[in-house]
Amino acid sequence: MSGITIKLRVWRQAGPSAEGRLVDYTVKDIVPDMSFLEMLDVLNDGLTEQGHEQIAFDSDCREGICGACSLTVNGVPHGRGRGKTTCQLFMRDFQDGSTVTVEPFRATAFPVLKDLITDRSAFDRIMAAGGYVSINTGSAPDANEILIGKEIADKAFDAAACLGCGACVAACKNASASLFVGAKITQLALMPQGAAERNRRALRMVQQMDAEGFGGCTNEAECEAVCPKEISTSHITCLNREFLRGVLQAS
Repeated sequence: MSGITIKLRVWRQAGPSAEGRLVDYTVKDIVPDMSFLEMLDVLNDGLTEQGHEQIAFDSDCREGICGACSLTVNGVPHGRGRGKTTCQLFMRDFQDGSTVTVEPFRATAFPVLKDLITDRSAFDRIMAAGGYVSINTGSAPDANEILIGKEIADKAFDAAACLGCGACVAACKNASASLFVGAKITQLALMPQGAAERNRRALRMVQQMDAEGFGGCTNEAECEAVCPKEISTSHITCLNREFLRGVLQAS
């Protein structure tokens, strides 16, 4: 199979306070079965050989599990195609000679650290604000001691599939984190183990979400369209319900 040539426009930014700009590159003889990240590896190898600084981008598992490989490809978080992360995007999806623009996820709450790497620790702070369970359990209980129906377990697992990659934020015109927060709240609200903090969890997490500078949800579902795990916007409904429950319990 013959290689293809891709013209890249890549966002380069030396640091958080530095000016950024799009820089043009050409990558030749790309094997179509390469992943998008492998193509960037080839580009970086070439830059090193030429004595230039490599393009900084994030990745870890490269198996669609962690969500670290969060890039905006031609204006779409993670690139075109449903249910995939950037590392699951392959070069066979691009035409020979096409121009591809690569940028970091754009949101005030996700400041650019360098080139294509953003700081998504805002999600960690939201989780720390309330996305946990604290209860004295004593010795480890038997795994089958707490019976949970399959329907409830399936719904909780669906919510727990959220990677926290931030694609939902990058796709939303308001940079809302409601899908992420909704998934995490749903996961714990459905399970009996999550009951200990239920009345205050949504209040704390929404308060932290607002403090981080995320916008509000206007129900246009861009978040669900780009989510690599296809998390449903129905979890935002659960977020709103749990928030109202917390407000009523606190009043």
